[in-house]
Amino acid sequence: MAVYTQLNDNEMQSLVEQFDLGQLVSYKGIEGGIENTNYFVTLDKAGTTSEFVLTIFEEFGMDDMPFFVELTTWLAERGLAVPSPFQDQNGIALKKIHGRPALLQPRFYGHHVAQADLTPAHCASIGAQLAQFHIAGENFYLRRQAHRGVFWWRRESHNIQRHLSREEGELLLQEVRLFDELREQPWGLPMGIIHGDLFHDNALFEGEEVSAILDVYNAATAFWLFDLAIVANDWCTRPDGSIDLEREAALLAAYHKIRPFTDDEHKAWPQMARTAAMRFWLSRLIPACGIAQENRQGGDMVIKDPDELKRILLQRINQPTDLPA
Repeated sequence: MAVYTQLNDNEMQSLVEQFDLGQLVSYKGIEGGIENTNYFVTLDKAGTTSEFVLTIFEEFGMDDMPFFVELTTWLAERGLAVPSPFQDQNGIALKKIHGRPALLQPRFYGHHVAQADLTPAHCASIGAQLAQFHIAGENFYLRRQAHRGVFWWRRESHNIQRHLSREEGELLLQEVRLFDELREQPWGLPMGIIHGDLFHDNALFEGEEVSAILDVYNAATAFWLFDLAIVANDWCTRPDGSIDLEREAALLAAYHKIRPFTDDEHKAWPQMARTAAMRFWLSRLIPACGIAQENRQGGDMVIKDPDELKRILLQRINQPTDLPA
């Protein structure tokens, strides 16, 4: 269970009383998170109950948080269904609990779709939503370097070498080098705000339409195409790592309809899909190898299978795909 910061009744009551949202009825830790602690919180106001989500950030300090407060507010004001925080009675959204930043946000409704149950229609819906996310954040006034971006993976790809086989270590370093070479190309790849972690379990659905995009706390300023590659690698692959071409075609076409791809993005796509697989392979290798995660408070590390992303990376190398014309 990924509840790293445990709260008692008095602590939760003290937090809720700072907001004009109602009286505390109940709260429950949410299982399945990896980077943050989350609670469902039920409040009652004048006989009407409402549901909220409290997020406690395990890897960020207070100075990191204004970007996310401003970004989610910005996106929500532009019609995106993302978790923007409530302000307390003094107009303050950002809180500190157990020395960690915390935000109280609305709870969105809908259902998660298991990876095995994703259809081309689901992929088309998230493709359209991601394009709208990118366009909505295009003129956002703050910038942020990804905390697990290019500088992180350059460093960690070397630090982890002693835990890997020679073959795996060389594969990892090769992909880091190839992305550096891509960045040196005289290409004007579109950049802006990206979600950075839009795996299938970070979206809610009503039917086959996306009802909310969750967990925006890997958002950063980066290549939009990298964000799309993260989605394609998770939403459009089979358990053996092979690409479901029908799902990927639906994803890319829906995105392209709203934000058309540039010529340079067509050239960059095969490597960008590889880089996205490499980044998440590395982030899964670190806990799988028993390496402590920086800034994490107590609690057991959640470990996901790194071989899943290695298989996707090898598939992207051996059978690259193209963006739609």
